[in-house]
Amino acid sequence: MNTLDRARAHFKAHPLALDAALAAGVLICMVAGSFVDPHGQDGVTWRLHTPDLPSLTLMTLGAATLVFRRRAPRTVLAVTGTLSVLESVTGDPRAPVAMSAVIALYTVAATTDRHTTWRIGLLTMTVLTGAAMLAGPLPWYSQENLATFAWTGMAATAGDAIRSRRAFVDAIQERAERAERTREEEARRRVAEERLRIARDLHDVVAHHIALVNVQAGVAAHVMDKRPDQAKEALAHVREASRSALNELRATVGLLRQSGDPEAPTEPAPGLDRLDELVGTFRSAGLHVEVARADQGTTLPAAVDLAAYRVIQEALTNVQKHAGGEAKAEVSVVRVGPHVEITVLDDGAHDPEAPISGGGHGLLGMRERVTALRGTLTTGPRYGGGFRVHAILPVKTRTAVTGEPGETV
Repeated sequence: MNTLDRARAHFKAHPLALDAALAAGVLICMVAGSFVDPHGQDGVTWRLHTPDLPSLTLMTLGAATLVFRRRAPRTVLAVTGTLSVLESVTGDPRAPVAMSAVIALYTVAATTDRHTTWRIGLLTMTVLTGAAMLAGPLPWYSQENLATFAWTGMAATAGDAIRSRRAFVDAIQERAERAERTREEEARRRVAEERLRIARDLHDVVAHHIALVNVQAGVAAHVMDKRPDQAKEALAHVREASRSALNELRATVGLLRQSGDPEAPTEPAPGLDRLDELVGTFRSAGLHVEVARADQGTTLPAAVDLAAYRVIQEALTNVQKHAGGEAKAEVSVVRVGPHVEITVLDDGAHDPEAPISGGGHGLLGMRERVTALRGTLTTGPRYGGGFRVHAILPVKTRTAVTGEPGETV
């Protein structure tokens, strides 16, 4: 930091010192200006003489008052204006005491609103110029009187311009800070949404595959001694379900990797094109599932396709866990106008203590998925027994939805 920067930092930290230095400079300029005689025989001349004691006293008081211009700008203007009027009436030759009033008027204009600036500026201009013209020793048209008029007008204008510029800069800075806060809030919101989406996917994957593993492991333990071949088949299904769970977990957790990490997941998100594979895993676990599709080969956006797949997966998982071993499930996918309707029915005897009425995380995750796409989800017991899950999803999404890799909206 050079000397100029250090001085600037010091004055910024100590504004009173800056005002004292300004007052000293103004006093020097006024004393120097009092040596000028604009009415000499040969025009403007320099006369080396000591100013009159009253004029020197007024100049000193006017300069000293400027030290307090930041604390009480209007009071300082009133004092310096009064001193200037006294000098213009009594001083002959005149001394430039009005210079202190000009600085005070600039300070008032820089620290108040525009209406007040022009009101006080016109009042100061009228009082100082009128006093000099009407009661001063010089003719009303003298250049000193015109100079007072001009300098007071320029002080008010300059102060108002500085105030406007400061307000403009402050407004820009405030908007920038507000935009930065908005970006940070948006980033935090997106992070929260991404965490929720990943947690929802992890729940869907784990709940589905662990339910299958649990069923198949129970079958294997039951027939291990009497029917080892069937036990081996059940264990093979356990191995396949666990492998699928690990693969999906790896793909989901892979979303948390940094951009430079290797082996980022590249597989597309699951959709209704894998419905037969999904239903096959439940059938291999002993659940009787029937599928009916009337979507006429509709190609869904990736977000809608994924939501439909997850709704069916979670609904069948709930049937597997809560409906009993003899339950049957029916899955239907129907295109109805601009929507695709997903329905999963079962005829099982659900455990009344199980969280299937909307309080479980599975149904909550389904509802969040469907709502994010501006769809609707209806769940509840069926008349005569069983449970029904019905989702209506738009074929074309109207809002950006955070999805899995490869999704488009």
